[in-house]
This record gives sequence, C-alpha cells and structure tokens, in this order.
Amino acid sequence: MSQIQLGNITIDVVQKDIKNIHLSIHPPIGKVTIAAPEQMSLDTIRVFAISKLQWIKKQQEIIRSQPREAPREYINRESHYFLGKRYLLKIIECNSTPKIILKHSRIELYIKENTTTEKREEIIAEWYRSQLKEIIPPIISKWEKKIGVKSNEFGIKRMKTKWGTCNIEAKRIWLNLELARKPLECLEYIIVHELVHLLERNHNQRFINFMDEFMPKWEFYRDELNRLPFRHIEWKY
Repeated sequence: MSQIQLGNITIDVVQKDIKNIHLSIHPPIGKVTIAAPEQMSLDTIRVFAISKLQWIKKQQEIIRSQPREAPREYINRESHYFLGKRYLLKIIECNSTPKIILKHSRIELYIKENTTTEKREEIIAEWYRSQLKEIIPPIISKWEKKIGVKSNEFGIKRMKTKWGTCNIEAKRIWLNLELARKPLECLEYIIVHELVHLLERNHNQRFINFMDEFMPKWEFYRDELNRLPFRHIEWKY
C-alpha cells in the first residue's frame, strides 16, 4: 500500500487487478482510500486525487457531521427504527423459535431466556433483511419501467461507506441493510440512483440530468438521508 499526501489529507492507495480507479471516504472520521489498477502510476493517481479534492473535503464534512446513535443494547423500551418510524422494543421470552412482530408502536422480539445481545442484534438484522426483500422488488420493477433499464438481481448487505452500489457489467444492485431503518422515499432514492448507473457509469452532469429527469426531488432525499442518525458501528480498518 502507498500513500498520497494532499495538504492535511492522507490518502491510502491500494493497487490491484481492476479496470477502473475507485475513490472512497470512510466513516467515522473521513478516512480516504483509492483503489487503482496495478499498471497506473502513482503520479496519475495523484492527479486524479487532486481533481477530486473538493469532493473529498465535502464528503468528509458530511461524514464527520452526521449524528450517530449510541450502541444498541436490545433491551425493553429501547428505540429502534423501521422505514423511518420510531418503535419501542419489547422483549418477550418464550421457548419457541425466535421471531419479530411489528405491533402499533412496538417491535416485539420473541426470544429464549438468556439470549445474548449479539444474538438479539442478529435476529433483528435478519428481520430487517427479510422485510427489505419484500419491499424492494416492486420498487425496482416500477423504476426500471420509468428509467428504461433492466437489472438482473439485487442483494442486501451491511456496508460501511455506501448506501448502495451497482455492478454495471453484471447489472447487479447491492443495497445497504441500514436502509431498512430509513424512510421509504430514501430507500427509493438509492434504488433510482443505482438504476441510473445502468445508463451512466459516472457521477457526471449526464448522470445528474437523468436524476433530475426521473426523480426531481432526489437532492432532498439525499440530504434527508445524510441528516438522519447512522447506527453505531465499531469501525475497524
């Protein structure tokens, strides 16, 4: 691994067998990394980084100012969110298979006695995943028709630096599990964003024009997503 220094910004550079250069800003402090093709010179990578310097600073500012939740303990009356709405967790001990029931303003978590905090977190995460798997397909279908593209598949996973990604060659979309906790319109915005990448790979003016055409309020949804608290994570590099 190499490093590039631009003023007070240190950029870690990893060169590997890839076709394109990728720039990432990592929470919680805005660490900057670049993944670049093996044959690309460090001088070329530096020029690329300089061209993105204002964007890097803006993204670091957003990440550093984003509120973060305290660590979850998964106990009674703890606040949890689903599609932007706040629910209170209710723990119900039982001898049956663990399950979750959404009831009015409560998330009822049915678990065995002495279930660990880690296991409780795992059960809730899998419930979020199952909910997204039901919610996402009709949204993708609706927007594929509007945008005039077709994706092959989507997946859900925990991501530390992105709300979503699009593998253009495979036409595969990945969505952050954290989106289950955010308002539905924010989830929809990320889906539209990734589908538009099937028309335009880069975040250039053409991409912005497509977003303006298909979802005129996309910047409002993006800003709302960035304002909302992100769940507590023990960040490791």
